[in-house]
Amino acid sequence: MHAGGNCGRGVPARWYVACTFSRHEKVIADRLKSKDVETYLPLYWAVRSWGQRRVKLELPLFPGYVFVRTEITRKTRILEHPGIIRFVGLNGRATPMDDEDMERLRTSLSACKAEPYPYLSAGRRVRIKSGPLSGVEGTIVRRKGAVRLVVQIDLIQRAVLLELDAVDAQLTA
Repeated sequence: MHAGGNCGRGVPARWYVACTFSRHEKVIADRLKSKDVETYLPLYWAVRSWGQRRVKLELPLFPGYVFVRTEITRKTRILEHPGIIRFVGLNGRATPMDDEDMERLRTSLSACKAEPYPYLSAGRRVRIKSGPLSGVEGTIVRRKGAVRLVVQIDLIQRAVLLELDAVDAQLTA
C-alpha cells in the first residue's frame, strides 16, 4: 500500500468498482493484492445443495464486483489483469466512490452479518443515528420476524441486507 494513498505524483488514491467475470472475484482480488493494489471483497457464508449434498460456501456479497483503491492513472494497469472487464462509471469514465460511503459500507459490513438482497428502486430511506452503523443510510424491512436494513450501492445497483440490532440503533426518517 502506498502511504497516504498518494504515490508522490499528486494524484490521490480513490475507491473504484471493478466489474469482473462471474465467479472470478476472489482470484482477481488476490491477484491485485499480490501486485500491491488495495482491494475490498466483502464475502458472506451460504449453504448450497447439490442433490443430497449440502455445502457451506463463502461467496462474494456483490457478485461480479471488486472494490479497488488506486490512483486513476493506474487504471490501465489494473484493467490488464485477466478477468477484469471494466471500471464502473458514467459515460464510459470510471467513477470513484465517495470515501465516506466506502467507509460506511466497510464499517457496517464489519459490524453486521450481511447477505445479498434485491436492489430496491424506491422505499422509505432512514439513517442510523447511533451504534456501530451510525451514519449508514438504508431502507428498513422486516424479514423472518427481525428488523433488517437494506443498504444500497447506487453506483453498481446492488444491495445488501444487514441484520440490525434495534437496541443499538435509533432510526430517523
